[in-house]
Amino acid sequence: MSITNEQVRHIARLARIAMSDDELEQLVPELNNILGWVEQLGEVNTDGVEPLTAVIPNTLRLREDKVTDGDCRDDVLANAPAAEHGFFAVPKVIE
Repeated sequence: MSITNEQVRHIARLARIAMSDDELEQLVPELNNILGWVEQLGEVNTDGVEPLTAVIPNTLRLREDKVTDGDCRDDVLANAPAAEHGFFAVPKVIE
């Protein structure tokens, strides 16, 4: 598969990337090289190879699921720029 200047120009327009003709000329062989590598990967025999999500085994460290009321309102409000009467204070938006 080979990419032409018109295809690169079309892709750049879709991506809303302004490119000069010189930049387009430089990009065409680079994209063709990338497609060549992808075609080589398609030729690799992967029969009997199971798909991986990670190279090392990962297990989730789960915590006990306890329902609480939080009881940390003062700690949370300590990070607020302004707090009034136990709530976040924000400036009035609508007049």
